[in-house]
Amino acid sequence: MKIFVDENIPLMTVRALREMGHDVRDIRGTVDEGMTDDALWEIVEREGRLLITTDKGFTGHRYELHHGILIVRLKQPNRHKIHQRVMQAMAQFAADEWRGLLVVMRDVMQSVWRNGEMR
Repeated sequence: MKIFVDENIPLMTVRALREMGHDVRDIRGTVDEGMTDDALWEIVEREGRLLITTDKGFTGHRYELHHGILIVRLKQPNRHKIHQRVMQAMAQFAADEWRGLLVVMRDVMQSVWRNGEMR
């Protein structure tokens, strides 16, 4: 699966996703690092990638057609907790299920929307 990881996703997660066989785009250390959310979203959509981020602002795209959004929102995040929640979500949903899916992983629960419908 093609994935775009926002700069706030741990490198351990990027490595794990690549080891799982995913095509992961990570802009850390490139000229694109620090780009605006709008520019980031444009790349994600143009390249047809699942977006993995901790930025809740991307929930605003839940009613659009997209290739999947995974947002990790924790009260006291650290790289291990973020990694664990990303891996949990990736195990829960198959690659072909992510299109149009918005998943918000929290400390204890998760919310899932498919093209505007919460389930």
